[in-house]
Amino acid sequence: MAAPGDAQSNTSSTQRVKVYCLDKDGKWDDRGTGLVSLDYVERSEELGLYVVDEDDHETLLVHRISTDDIYRKQEDTIISWREPEGSTELALSFQETAGCSHIWNHICTMQRNLHFSSLNSKSFSCPTELRELPDVDISNLPQILEIVTESGIKGQMRLAGLMLKDVKFFDNLMNVFEMCEDLEKLDCLHMMFNIVKGIISLNSHQILEKILGDSLIMKVIGSLEYDPDAPQSLHYRNDVTTHVVFKEAIPIKNPMVLSKIHQTYRIGYLKDVILSRVVDDATATSLDSIINANKAAIVTLLKDDSNFFQELFARLRSPSTSVESKSDLVHFLHEFCSLSKSLEMELKLRLFKELIDKGIFDVIGEVLQLPDTQHASADILLIFLTADPKLLRSYLVKPETPLLGLLVKGLMEDFGVKMLEIFRILLASRALSAGAQGANIMDIFCEKHIPELVNFITTSCPEKPGDTSESTSGRVSSLLNICELLCFCVQQDPSRTTFLLQNATEKVLFLTRRKEKSIVAAAVRFFRTLLSVLDENVQSYVVKKNLLKPIIDVFVAGGNHDDLLISSILALLEHIRKVSIFILFSICFLVVFLRTYHSFFCVQAKATVLLKYVVDTFWDQLAPFEHRTSIQALKNEQCIESLGPKSNTDPVDMRGNSDGEKSAFDSSTQKEGANPHNSNGEAASSSPLRSERVLDYEDDEDDDEDNKTQKQTEDSAKGREKRCRCREDEQEECKKKPKLCPTIEGNKNSTERDGGEAKEPENARSSEENNNSVDEKKES
Repeated sequence: MAAPGDAQSNTSSTQRVKVYCLDKDGKWDDRGTGLVSLDYVERSEELGLYVVDEDDHETLLVHRISTDDIYRKQEDTIISWREPEGSTELALSFQETAGCSHIWNHICTMQRNLHFSSLNSKSFSCPTELRELPDVDISNLPQILEIVTESGIKGQMRLAGLMLKDVKFFDNLMNVFEMCEDLEKLDCLHMMFNIVKGIISLNSHQILEKILGDSLIMKVIGSLEYDPDAPQSLHYRNDVTTHVVFKEAIPIKNPMVLSKIHQTYRIGYLKDVILSRVVDDATATSLDSIINANKAAIVTLLKDDSNFFQELFARLRSPSTSVESKSDLVHFLHEFCSLSKSLEMELKLRLFKELIDKGIFDVIGEVLQLPDTQHASADILLIFLTADPKLLRSYLVKPETPLLGLLVKGLMEDFGVKMLEIFRILLASRALSAGAQGANIMDIFCEKHIPELVNFITTSCPEKPGDTSESTSGRVSSLLNICELLCFCVQQDPSRTTFLLQNATEKVLFLTRRKEKSIVAAAVRFFRTLLSVLDENVQSYVVKKNLLKPIIDVFVAGGNHDDLLISSILALLEHIRKVSIFILFSICFLVVFLRTYHSFFCVQAKATVLLKYVVDTFWDQLAPFEHRTSIQALKNEQCIESLGPKSNTDPVDMRGNSDGEKSAFDSSTQKEGANPHNSNGEAASSSPLRSERVLDYEDDEDDDEDNKTQKQTEDSAKGREKRCRCREDEQEECKKKPKLCPTIEGNKNSTERDGGEAKEPENARSSEENNNSVDEKKES
């Protein structure tokens, strides 16, 4: 067995784990911290997981890999399983995600191979009794190739252990490669390609670190140039050394940092270019883990060098530094911040806070105004915002900082897309709920910078539609970004709608004068976003200022075309119609179930104000396009006016019908429908629920008029008979439905208000007698 102590030499954080065991009380017991590796279990030919304590090098865990489905991966850093023999729950908690992925991929690969070996033992015919490797020379290349390429999973693990045991193996192998290249032995070079590819495919973290070191990596890359399947010669070494120039914006004095930087680039080139078609996912993950470990080491070593960043920021602030040098320094700073993504969140936030204390945001504010640095500067801010938006918000709320204004200025320039993303994170709704920071950011932006953006829109629009003067041409991407940001502000903080409405909407609609349809469509989209807030002040302001006119003019000019702009305008009109109908039916719902009669028509008028405004003001212009579905629907919705204050529809009837049963209200409605020739006063007196009608609350003078008319009109005998029969039906319904009995009081009130002398009914007196008494007094 290869000694498990081999894993002890690897101190990479990707192999660092904690071992946990579930005790009888259901709690996870910490068994210690160590380094995990894969090796053969002692006195067997089976593979297992070894965890060796990082301090005293004692074995914390030995687990034989099982073909059963017992392993579970949790939260990207935990692998757990139940031991088949002792039914013990075990778990490994990895320090880094890359290490967990590496071991997990190995376990999955081993399970597949072990399962396959049980079905076809011939595939693992490589000699398992291999005790040593042959000498590395040209004559033994065929034998080495056979061992490397034809070994099964067990043979691969044993082979990796033997290679690591022979400290001179890889040096000797690369010396043979150089000899073959000098002698131009093409067959041997093809064998070297397959040998090196097979060694990399062993996916041993220790082997990869060894062959990708500074002394061997260029020779390894050279051996991979001789692909026997390649149609032409490859020149990887030339690409790495000649075509790529390492540029030091500021001298790096630590040789370890320089070594890690070069190695990181070369391994990335190896993974992404040379081996992109031949390595499996597990090997690619191992290469990524080495790259991430190198990046973390680079960031840590540079961070710990206190003089390095002082010199870097001093050069950026110095007026004597050339613009080209400052551009190089900013790009270096961007690369450094990008490398920090490989750090754990806690370490990353600690690093960023240190950079803020050293003045990185002040430096960004200065270099943001320089050419060729805006994109890199914006990327740096996005890296900070992605980690924790509070870091930048805390800086921007300071009154003396000009950075927010510079970001707004950048939004009006060609690279505004990145600035738009920055503002989306800064002004996101979660920022507004984060306390003073979020509220202050929105206050400052709305009060100081939205007028600046609106003024930019105004100066970018011609005085008349179709004008193409040079002063108002261009700026397309900037205008689109500004419209998108204004829409975002409305969606994130609807309480600012009134401010935006009074200060921005009319000027944003100046964009309808532009010839670019995408810009006009953006203005329409902003207007629709504003209406989606369903604010009463918005609707009143739109009607008062006739804000829809420029949009309707655009539609009339091109309404016969089918393009994005016309579709957006039709969608706006459809939105107005649907929202109005939705609000109206929502009010009807409240009337039915909450019986809020007193404000029904008042709120209803507000709900349909926009729809009525569109139809009344623009129908003559829209009528020629009636063939379009949305325009036809607007015409059809004119019937909504019949539900307004002039309507005879009784919302109380809707309440009675809401229960799915026939009520006294239905009887009243049927009676009135059966006597269409009766006068208004007669219809009112014949309804026992006259006092419940909503329209009567509008003006008491109507009641007096009804009383006079009623006294001058006599019912026919047939009419009296029908009324009596209706009242009898209603009384029967009231007996069945106690909940409607309070409306009998409405009958009494109606009679008294109509001039009768009805008295309050006594308990012993029947409902029918009450009704007859009322009829007799009316006839007199």
